Amino acid sequence: MRVATHPGNFHADDVFAVAALRLAADDGEAVEVVRTRDEAVHAEADVRVDVGGRDDPATGDFDHHQKGGAGERENGIRYASFGLVWRHVGARVAGSEEAAASIDERLVQGVDANDTGQTIAKALIGDVRSLSVSGVIAALNASWDEDLSPEQEDARFEEAVALAAGILERQVAGAAAYQRARQLILDAIGRAEDPRVIELDRNMPWRETVIAGAPEALYVVYPKSDGWGLQAVPKAAGSFENRRSLPSAWAGLSGDELAAATGVKDAVFAHTAGFYASAGSREGIISLARLAMAQG
Repeated sequence: MRVATHPGNFHADDVFAVAALRLAADDGEAVEVVRTRDEAVHAEADVRVDVGGRDDPATGDFDHHQKGGAGERENGIRYASFGLVWRHVGARVAGSEEAAASIDERLVQGVDANDTGQTIAKALIGDVRSLSVSGVIAALNASWDEDLSPEQEDARFEEAVALAAGILERQVAGAAAYQRARQLILDAIGRAEDPRVIELDRNMPWRETVIAGAPEALYVVYPKSDGWGLQAVPKAAGSFENRRSLPSAWAGLSGDELAAATGVKDAVFAHTAGFYASAGSREGIISLARLAMAQG
């Protein structure tokens, strides 16, 4: 399959679009990328990404630069080339429509918004801004004083595509892992002796499922390689506010100091932010959870 896109500086949307097409390709099918403005070459390609002024998967066109754009999602985030390609091949790459939708929310929409000029995040502390995945991809372009040949620019593009493919593969793996964990977490919620404490048989991505499915839950406990952990349940997904933080008197204590403060002999550590504590045994971690509920 031959994919045509534009030359020069690349952006996360065309880079991730090509990465998605490569991941969606049949086993053994090579995906050749041609970066050119030559419309005759575009016409001969099997797929056009971020060029051509059309959005039509039936003809292999995935562009959003036409007058009026290429539409938007229900939440108002407009489609860029990555989103257009993902809408077409996402379920094939991710394994299901549900997994593809979750990756669209976590990754694709942010890339599309960045490319279509929509602000979806703002700095809360001065001008400090987190480096986005779009920024990471953009940083692989030549700097203003680098004099790269077209071949070197294409090599940078391929480097960016390889990075994007790796990120996308991990997102796919994460979506699959989330689905495997979800039922285990629902089972744990169902068997909890105290609905305020959910005990898992290992640490796994529990936050969204517990937040939505266990409105009374305050803490999640689980075994780990060196003992047991306890985490406070956030008020909302992505929030740093907890339904009930651990007692402030525990903050930053460890070892003997934490054991003395709690009366739990094998208490190990309590985070200064009040969201995490650990102990050497299940009995110890359950005791910490009960104390936290009583003192909260």
